[in-house]
Amino acid sequence: MERRILWAPWRGEYVSGKRERKCIFCPPYEGVAPEDRPIIYFDNLVVVMLNKFPYNTGHLLISPVRHVAELEDLSSEELLALMKITQESIRILKECLKPDGFNVGFNLGKVAGAGYPEHIHLQVVPRWVGDVNFLTILDDVRLASNHYLRVYEMLKPHFDKLKEKKA
Repeated sequence: MERRILWAPWRGEYVSGKRERKCIFCPPYEGVAPEDRPIIYFDNLVVVMLNKFPYNTGHLLISPVRHVAELEDLSSEELLALMKITQESIRILKECLKPDGFNVGFNLGKVAGAGYPEHIHLQVVPRWVGDVNFLTILDDVRLASNHYLRVYEMLKPHFDKLKEKKA
């Protein structure tokens, strides 16, 4: 059988561990290129960005602005803001990407899979019927049908409208 190679060069930075050690969830947010940090929304309490290394197309990371590691250390105001923006994010993802469902949750601590355990963040992963395929079974490979920057361009205007409504 001929050996075939599946290329995903954009994952090299993640797999090699060669990434900047600054916290990706902390300010500044303005003037940051989407190639560096694809931030699609922020206010004084929360920030939403696309995952550059997604489990699926439209994979969002939602965090408080304040640098905090533990769920129990979040204020009531921060918790409410996280849940409200998660609700709005799911609404926008449903409208733009039309997924069949979602995985939503926290990975608390490194042992639980948190890539940045020092800054708590919620993951919103859109799911479609049949999106888990043979690649996941053969190896820890996932197929994202759209590049995160294309998804950024699709979602950003919707989050901008949301920000305008809050202003």
